[in-house]
Order: sequence, then C-alpha cells, then structure tokens
Amino acid sequence: MHVLDAAESSFGVKIKADNNDITLHPHDDKPRPFLCTICDKFFTTKGHLKDHVLIHTGDEFYYCTQCEKRFTNHRSLKAHTNVHSGKYKCAECGKCFRSNQHLTRHRRSHSGEKLFQCTVCGNQFTRSTHLIVHSRTHSGEKPFKCIVCDKSFSQCGNLNIHMRVHTGEKPFECSDCSRSFARSHDLVVHRRIHSGEKPYQCYVCDKAFCDSGNLVSHIRVHTGDRPYKCSLCNRSFSKSSTLLTHRRCVHKEAK
Repeated sequence: MHVLDAAESSFGVKIKADNNDITLHPHDDKPRPFLCTICDKFFTTKGHLKDHVLIHTGDEFYYCTQCEKRFTNHRSLKAHTNVHSGKYKCAECGKCFRSNQHLTRHRRSHSGEKLFQCTVCGNQFTRSTHLIVHSRTHSGEKPFKCIVCDKSFSQCGNLNIHMRVHTGEKPFECSDCSRSFARSHDLVVHRRIHSGEKPYQCYVCDKAFCDSGNLVSHIRVHTGDRPYKCSLCNRSFSKSSTLLTHRRCVHKEAK
C-alpha cells in the first residue's frame, strides 16, 4: 500500500491484490450473466466483469479514504468523492450525488416530472431505464437468463436474487436472532416479528399484517376472489399455496 502523489492524495490511495485466475464465460445474443470464478459474483456485461476482476488480479485499484469503496480507475474515484464533498447536493432533501447528471435525475423525484412515456399504455417514468424495464411487461422479453436452470428474468436484480437459490447465499442477517435471508425485503418483514409492527391493515375488518402480500391474500376472504385456478379440474383458490396443495393431494402431482 502506498500514498498517491500530490495530485491524487486528496482522493485516496491505491493498493495491489494477489494475482488470480479469472474465467470469462461466453454469452449468446442475449444479455447473460458473467461469473467471476474467484468470488462467484455475477455481472450482466463482460465490461462490468473485467472491471471487477481488477480487484482480484495484480492490477492496481483505488479506494475512497472516507467510506472505503473501491474503484478500478482514478476518474471514477474522483467522481465518487463529490458525494462526500457535497458538490452536487439536493437542496430539498440534502442527498449528495457524484455528478450533476445524477442530481438532475434525482430532482425529478421531488418535482414529479416524468419525461419518458410508454407508447403502449401511456405510463410515464422519471428515468429511461424504468421505461425500458416497464416495456418488457408488454413485450414479454426476459433478457437475463440463469446459467444454472435457464430461468429468465426481465430485470438484472431479480436474476441476482434468483442466483442465491443455487448458491445458498443469504447475505441479510437479523441482528436479533441471527436468521439470514436471501432478500433484503424478507429481512425487513422478519424484523417486524421482533418489533410487533403490522403496518398493513385491512380496510374491512381492521385486521393487521406485517407483510403486504398477507394483506392481499386476506382481503380475498371479504371479496371472494379466487384467482388461482387448477388447469386439471377448474377448481379455483384464493391462495397459490392452496392450489399447490390441491394438485399434490387430489391430482397426485409430485412436489
């Protein structure tokens, strides 16, 4: 580890890591995750994987002296320091950003401005990336494919969560009982068991729930809605779990 020269010292230091063997996985004509064989992290593009690989190889990388985030080049580190300096700060909520572009995009969350409109249904969005993801609900496109079971997803984040089914990774740990979860949402819901919080209340009978999904299922008791239909006998159910039990017990489907 060594200190950068005078021009760089105000932004951080750069260090070296041990050299390791990295394998870049081939991809087809659709976006497909690339696997780092050192730490098993997945990336959606070869470029992102190559940047990540520098952490493991003998190439030098930079880290922020204020929060220890690491970057593969000095330019990215320099832009990141704007978050700490407050150069691009939102006047309404005080949140800081690395560039004016990021700040401008953030301001739309306060102004309600939505520049990007879906040509199919007319829904509007504050970011072009949100429109791209939304458009897949119309096209059915699922460009992010699991390399283990070939299941496909419309969003990269959903693929990353799905991969934990195969890896067994559960990075979100409860500080009260040490239970771990694959999704941050599951941890948030679990913590309500300790706190007793039940923020989702039925508007009919005032019964409360710690998870919004449980409230949705409960409301069907009042509405009589049964959206889960058996394709073998046309019986319908209010819960997907009840349909699965029905198919296993009545139609003898394997689990």
